[in-house]
Amino acid sequence: MLLLRNGGRVNHKDVTGVTPLAVAAEYGHFHITEILLNCGSQVNSQACNGESVLLDAAGSGNLSCIQLLLDNGANPNLPSVTGHLPIHKAAYAGHYDALKMLIPLTTKTAIKEAGLSPVHSATEGGHRHCLRLLLAYGFDVNYRMNTRNSENYRDMRRSALYFAVSNGDVESTKMLLAAGAKTDLDPLCCLLVAVRSGRYEIVKLLLAAKAHVNCYFTVVSDTVFPTALQYCLKDEVMMRLLLNNGYKVERCFHCYHDNAFDPADDVEGKIPVRTISFICCNVCVCMINESP
Repeated sequence: MLLLRNGGRVNHKDVTGVTPLAVAAEYGHFHITEILLNCGSQVNSQACNGESVLLDAAGSGNLSCIQLLLDNGANPNLPSVTGHLPIHKAAYAGHYDALKMLIPLTTKTAIKEAGLSPVHSATEGGHRHCLRLLLAYGFDVNYRMNTRNSENYRDMRRSALYFAVSNGDVESTKMLLAAGAKTDLDPLCCLLVAVRSGRYEIVKLLLAAKAHVNCYFTVVSDTVFPTALQYCLKDEVMMRLLLNNGYKVERCFHCYHDNAFDPADDVEGKIPVRTISFICCNVCVCMINESP
């Protein structure tokens, strides 16, 4: 109050566009938030990155601050530059009660325009209690992130299940699969991610959910060479697990790639795809032939 009484500007922004109200909300300081609002602070002010005051409050999980902002007209459907809403922040941070408060206030249109679901956020953050809540409210377990959000990850992931598998989160994987999550919504199949990471229990869960055991990574290869085999050449347990579930190991002896010369491949520093597949095939044949 002393600063305000001596000319402090209640809506002054720092170089990142953050106001005093946003700072108070972020740290869950209820009384400071109340004073600033009573002095005319703009409740829907956004920083340079588009993050709203309510989004900051959702990150703190302080229910009193969140309710105070809402009572003063805070918009729960105001997205940041990246499309994130307060509901995403609460889900990612694992604030169950804040999430429960924001769910009925967040519109389906806002989530669609955001390009990602709070199911993604809860799963990425590893908060199973929040994930369970969202599924109970009927959020789509197979909602795919849009390209803008997917490009923030090197593997171009799209599904919530991918986050669970990538994190090695067995329980979240179980929950998502039980809710009907599909295993083939991402450029790199969830099964391949689990195999590559040596996560046996998750591999078993995915196979039980009818994940395609003979899938391959088409983004970097246009052959039918079995990608999963490359990931478990030195892991006999994983290889046996795949073989016992219908893995067609004979594919490594066949390469159907067209070996015709492509002028586009004649670029310094570029390795043609057919060369990669040829090397991989040779490696697999050698490894299998050397096994007793």
